[in-house]
Amino acid sequence: MCGIAGVIAFDGNFEVTDPYLVRMRDTMVHRGPDGGGTWISADRRVGLAHRRLSIIDLSAAADQPMQDVEGRWQVVFNGEIYNHVEIRRELEATGRYVWRTDHSDTEVILHAFAEWGPSALERFRGMFALAIWDARARELWLVRDRMGIKPLYYSIHHGRLTFASEIKALLTDPQQERAVNEESFFHYLSFLASPSPETLFRGIKKLPNGCLLRVALDGTVTEQRWYDLAERVKPLENVSEPELCDRVMAELREAVRLRKVSDVPVGVFLSGGVDSTTNVALFSEGESGDVNSFSIGYDAEYASYRNELDWAARAAKVYGTKHHERRLTVDDLIDFLPEMVRLQDEPIADPVCVPLYFVSKLARDAGVIVCQAGEGADELFMGYENWRRKWRLQRVADGPVPAVAKRALLAGMRGLGLGASKSAEALRRDVAGQPIFWGTTEAFTHAEKLALLSPRLRARFRVRSSWEAIKPVYDRFRAGGIEQSWMNWMGYVDLNTRLPELLLMRLDKMTMGVSLEGRVPFLDHKFVELALSIPERQKIGDGSLKYLLKRAVRGTTPDWVIDRPKQGFGVPVFEWFLGRLGDQAREVVGGFCAETDFFDPEEVARMFAARDPRLWYVYNFAMWWNQYR
Repeated sequence: MCGIAGVIAFDGNFEVTDPYLVRMRDTMVHRGPDGGGTWISADRRVGLAHRRLSIIDLSAAADQPMQDVEGRWQVVFNGEIYNHVEIRRELEATGRYVWRTDHSDTEVILHAFAEWGPSALERFRGMFALAIWDARARELWLVRDRMGIKPLYYSIHHGRLTFASEIKALLTDPQQERAVNEESFFHYLSFLASPSPETLFRGIKKLPNGCLLRVALDGTVTEQRWYDLAERVKPLENVSEPELCDRVMAELREAVRLRKVSDVPVGVFLSGGVDSTTNVALFSEGESGDVNSFSIGYDAEYASYRNELDWAARAAKVYGTKHHERRLTVDDLIDFLPEMVRLQDEPIADPVCVPLYFVSKLARDAGVIVCQAGEGADELFMGYENWRRKWRLQRVADGPVPAVAKRALLAGMRGLGLGASKSAEALRRDVAGQPIFWGTTEAFTHAEKLALLSPRLRARFRVRSSWEAIKPVYDRFRAGGIEQSWMNWMGYVDLNTRLPELLLMRLDKMTMGVSLEGRVPFLDHKFVELALSIPERQKIGDGSLKYLLKRAVRGTTPDWVIDRPKQGFGVPVFEWFLGRLGDQAREVVGGFCAETDFFDPEEVARMFAARDPRLWYVYNFAMWWNQYR
C-alpha cells in the first residue's frame, strides 16, 4: 500500500523537475512512511513519484518507481496483487524475463505488461491504482481496479496531466485551479460524496472504478472501461440452495486466504456482526499464532447508537483473538476534525470516518500494518432494511396502477405540501420512468436539496436532478448480460457509486491516514461476480436480510451472531450535536453561509433549530471549504 503521483507534459513548455515531484509525493508521507522515490524521463517530459508502505517483499529491490531491465516500462503502483506468485510462475515459464526481486508484486506488474500489455489487468486479483509508462509507445497508462478500492485522481491543465493517489498532491502545483465544482456539490447533497469522474474541485477528476486512462505524449487522452460487472456476470441456473451456499463459502474462504498474504502483521476489524465475525472466523483458520482483532465504541450508551463492544468481545473470545478496543468521546471527534478534513481531500460526509480512523490507529499502535474489513457484504446480499423497503416499493410500483393515477397522486401530494417527502420522491421517479432506488445513501430528496440551496443555485438546479449521475450506470446495467432484477440493480448501482466513492474512500483515507493497509475480502471480484450471478429469488429467500449469506456461514459463524438484529457501524452525531459539537458547527456553518453563496441561511437555521442530524453533511462541506479554498 502506497501513494503514487506523477506528471506528463504534452509540449516543451513544462519541464519536470525533482522538486516538483517531491512536493507532490511528500504530501502523502502517511501513505508510505517507509521510503520514497522519483523517476524522470531523459527528455524531462514524464515524471513518476512514489511513497512506500512496505507490505510484500520488504527489500530495497522492491522500491518504486520500478523499471524493467530493458528500460521500456516504468511503473508506480498502489495496492496489492494477491495472486502475484501464480502470475510470476507463468511469466518465469516463458524464460524471457530477468527478475531482480524475490517476490515483489510490483515487478510482476512490469513483466505482465511487457508480456500481455493492458490485457494483463484481467489476470490481476487484487486492489490497485497504477501508472505505467511505455517508453517505446510514448504512452502513460493510468488504471483503477475493478471495484475502486484504491483511488486515482488527475487533472489536465497548462499543457500537462498530473495524477496522484490524493488530491492534495495535485494542489501542490501552483497553477492548479482551486474552485468548487458546483455540479458535484449538487450531487454531493444526495450521495454524501461526488460521483466519478468529477470531484468537488473544478478541473480535478477521479478515474472511475474499472477504468483506465491512456495518455499519449501529444496530449491525446482516452478513457475506457476495462471491467464492468454487468458484462461479466451471467445468471446461475438450476443450482440448489445448498450448492449455492457451498460456492459462497468456498469463494469467500479463498478471498480471505489471499488477503492474509503479507510480510508484515495482519489483523481484522471486529464489530460482532455477521460480516466482521465471519471474516475473523475464516481468518483464524489455520493460524497458529495470535490473531489481532480491533473494535471501537463510545463513552456512553446513546439512543441513536448503542455500543457493539460486548458483541465484539464475545466473538473475539470464541476465536481466541488478541482483542483491542477503545471508547471515543465527543472531544476525540472535535479534536480530530481538522485532520479528518485534511485526509478526506474532498468531503466524504459519513461520520463513520471518525471511528474508522480511531480503530485504524488502534491497530497501527498495536504494531499491525494490515487489517481486513467487512465492506461489501451488505451490498451483495441485501443487508439493509432500506433495500428491502425500496425493493418492495419497486414491486408495488411495477404493478397494475395506471400512470395517470400515479401522476394524479403525485400532484395531490404536492398540493398538500408533501412534495419534499421521500414517498413523493419515489413516486416522482416512478412517474418519470426511473428506478426508485438510486443508492443506499440518499441524504436529501430533490425538493429538500432545492430548499437548502442558495437562491442562485436553486434557480440553476431547479430542473436538474441527480439522476444525471446515475443514468450512465443504469444504461450499462440494462445493456449487460446480468439478470435484470431489481435486487441486482441495487447491488450494481452501489458497487459503481456508493462503494467506490464513499465507503471505500472513507476506508482508504482513514486507514492510510495512520499508515495502515485496509483489505476487503467481500469485494474480491470473483466473490462479487458469484454473488451477483445468484438469482434474485434465491438470494432473497424468505425476505430476511442477508438470507443466503447467513445460510452459507451458519456453522462457521455462531448462531447468536447470525440471529442478532442488524446494527450498522455508526456515530452518535445526534446527541453530540446537542453539546459542544453543535456549538462549534453552528459557528463554522454560520460563518461559511455569511461568506459564501451555497446554502440558504434560513434553511440552515431551521435545520439547527430542528436538530437535524443531516447538518453533519453541511458542516463537513463548510469545514472542507475553509481548509482548501
